[in-house]
Amino acid sequence: MLLWRQFLMEWKLYARDRAAMFWTFAFPVLMLLGFGLIFKGGDTPKLSVVWVQPAQAQAKDEALLKALAQFPTRLLPMSPAEAEARWSRGETAVQVEPTAEGFRMKVNSYLVAQGQMTAQVVQQAFLVSQSQLRGQPMPTLIPVSMESPGHAKSANYAAFLLPGLLGMNLMSMGLFAVGMVNVSYREKGKFRRLAVTPLPKWIFLLGQVLHRLTVTLIQTVFLLLIGRFVFGIVNEGSYLLLTLVMVLGTACFMAMGFALSSFAETSETYAAISNLLFFPMMFLSGVYFTLDAAPKWLQQAVIVLPLSPFLKALRAVFNDGDGLAGHAVGLVVVAVWAALCFGLAVKRFRWA
Repeated sequence: MLLWRQFLMEWKLYARDRAAMFWTFAFPVLMLLGFGLIFKGGDTPKLSVVWVQPAQAQAKDEALLKALAQFPTRLLPMSPAEAEARWSRGETAVQVEPTAEGFRMKVNSYLVAQGQMTAQVVQQAFLVSQSQLRGQPMPTLIPVSMESPGHAKSANYAAFLLPGLLGMNLMSMGLFAVGMVNVSYREKGKFRRLAVTPLPKWIFLLGQVLHRLTVTLIQTVFLLLIGRFVFGIVNEGSYLLLTLVMVLGTACFMAMGFALSSFAETSETYAAISNLLFFPMMFLSGVYFTLDAAPKWLQQAVIVLPLSPFLKALRAVFNDGDGLAGHAVGLVVVAVWAALCFGLAVKRFRWA
């Protein structure tokens, strides 16, 4: 009975904070809807190429345009003045301009990742056009399909993003809804007052844990329903394995929040400490994008951060219908983080 009352009290306190409710439930859904709809499309994303229209088109120009049509490019024909204005605004990644001798191509140094990829496609189209001009038959390109590592065909970026948001929600819940709340309680003296009440400590702590678990469950259900009915995304694997991975991640990040809260006396200090972990994991663990263009050492180094191996295992189960055998090392990393953080939290926990 005491545990049930404490559980309800945690929900009442949580429901009063509208900002927390928004960031917990509404923001991840908006992120999934926004990015999923923006990048929803065909099998291969189009690469934009600004084409500076010459005063008089030549055979080489027509050949290159015909070749570019075979590649995943979106041609933007413009006059020299329009192209220069767009370039000056920083909106162009690659610009191709016919010249008397051939062509001139510019790549925006501020959009180097997109620009280099687009430039390579243009170079391939140029080689195809040269073959055509020499009277050789137009080569047939290799068909391209967008597939996940488990060979599940899904052209929608939302299928990649959904597990990332699930992982980020768990991390946010542990670092902020758990860690920040405990620091706030200690800072305002609530722990000292609770320590002299008949309420057992384990009831108070277990009430917090159960509340966070139910919040996580509701978050997960919301995102899975949005993914299913808006984008047609379904769990390709075992729900049992999916649950096991989610439980392990929840334990890890909640333990991390409890552990970090023991190092801070004020909310401001805790915010600084928690952000030292939150932002590197959010940007380097594959929540929104992969690190395939990053240096090899960085791709290997992020495995020590628990969110990275957690997301790899989660995507393997959810997106590819895979098992966990190939992710044993990563899951051990997550489990080690959970055990170490839990042990540290127990050792350093205090009411005052």
